[in-house]
Amino acid sequence: MILTTTNNIEGFKIQDYLGIVSGSAANNRKASFTFNIEKFMESLENTIEEIKEDAFQKLKDNAKKMNANAVLGICVDFETLPNTSYILVSVTGTAVKVV
Repeated sequence: MILTTTNNIEGFKIQDYLGIVSGSAANNRKASFTFNIEKFMESLENTIEEIKEDAFQKLKDNAKKMNANAVLGICVDFETLPNTSYILVSVTGTAVKVV
C-alpha cells in the first residue's frame, strides 16, 4: 500500500479513483504523570505516536476494503477533547488504484 500526501506518485499512473477513505483513533491510555517534565513529554509523544499509527492502520484497512493499492493527498488531523486528556487522530485521503 502506497501512502502519500501528494496528489500523484511519480512513476505510477492512476487507473481508478475509488473515493475518500479515512481512519481515526483515540487514546485508550493516559500519558503517565510524573514531576519530571522530560519523562512526561516522552510519555505523551509515545502516546500520540501510538494513536497515529493506529489511525494509519485503520486507513490502510479501509482502503484495502475498497480494493485500493494507494492513498493520495493524505491529511492528518490531531484534536483534543475539551476538559479531558483524550487525543483524537484522523487520517483522510483519496483511495486509488495505481499501475
